[in-house]
Amino acid sequence: MCALLACHLDKPTKQQIETLKSLFVESQIRGRHATGLSMIKNNKIWSYIMPEPAETFVEKFEWDRLLGEPKLRVIGHCRYSTSDLRYNQPLHTDKVAHNGVVTQDSSEHWHRYGYDLETNNDSELLLRSIIVGNEPLVEFSEASMAVAELSVASGLRWYRNAKRPLYSVKVSNGYFVCSTRDIASRAGLKNAVRCSPGVVYTPRDTSKLIEVEELIP
Repeated sequence: MCALLACHLDKPTKQQIETLKSLFVESQIRGRHATGLSMIKNNKIWSYIMPEPAETFVEKFEWDRLLGEPKLRVIGHCRYSTSDLRYNQPLHTDKVAHNGVVTQDSSEHWHRYGYDLETNNDSELLLRSIIVGNEPLVEFSEASMAVAELSVASGLRWYRNAKRPLYSVKVSNGYFVCSTRDIASRAGLKNAVRCSPGVVYTPRDTSKLIEVEELIP
């Protein structure tokens, strides 16, 4: 079990940065082994990843980096690790944060997917799929996934299939995204909406990729 979170905010306020900090702290209930954040700044993606729980990460991270951004695009991850802590998220290159299981096969068999991998984190399969222009919801239709993507070219996207939770909250200048309604509520966000499975969300539009039967939570 892990947590992901994200925000897409135009000219974020100081209070909204505090809300983002709260989202990290409240998300750690789903993973205390590592915490990471990636953001777009000066047309580059910067990442800050620590093998620490979110409460420690929040104390150490320089949150003033996020103030003053005309378009703040962030993804974050709180990890529960069943193996080691070398491959924490968000993963590198075009960024991806993932909650779920892509495959339960041993990593020695992952070559069958046709990607050259650098880690033993199965979320990298989603990253490689995104980089070559595929849609993970289609390519890994049997996986269990909630995903937040970040790239300089396309900004922020988020989506899930019916096997993992994901919620968004609309605010006046953008969106917050997190794993559960309870996390949003404890962070002070109201009216969290459950993301529909099989739909890729962007701040501008949504487009249905595949039909997925929604499971009753």
